[in-house]
Amino acid sequence: MTLEQNWNRIRETVSRAGHCAIASIDEHGAPTVAPIGTVFLRDDTTGFYFDQYAQALGRNLDRDPQLCLMAVDGRPLYWFRSLLTARFPSPPGVRLYGTAGPARPATEDEMRQVRARVRIPVRLKGGALLWSDFSQVRDLTFTDYRPVRYPHMMSHLWQ
Repeated sequence: MTLEQNWNRIRETVSRAGHCAIASIDEHGAPTVAPIGTVFLRDDTTGFYFDQYAQALGRNLDRDPQLCLMAVDGRPLYWFRSLLTARFPSPPGVRLYGTAGPARPATEDEMRQVRARVRIPVRLKGGALLWSDFSQVRDLTFTDYRPVRYPHMMSHLWQ
């Protein structure tokens, strides 16, 4: 199935993951990975992330916009239940391949989405330090995907 045909399932998988990892290539040609907790996917195989703290990722993407985003469901109960039943109830993760656009000011709608995601943690001292001053995003355009596969426990998924 194509990226477009699986997009709703991909969006669900990414939303369950919470934090994602975005891989890029540094100036020496070496792969590098940055954890990003503010990835949002749209309805049309695109998305965006808040480009606040990952300066090296931003420099890498400015030079070469190609990226791989990986999202894995990290909820302990999800893994416990899956290991107990020897079956994943939903896809455990996905890799998305694509490109990132240049940093730009966040729209009001994008700001509303991030405020909704961090509304409780931002009330804590550390949360306020991390999530109170978002202002710019990078658009993401995806062209391909690969599910995270554990063959013995997910033959019923990603058909």
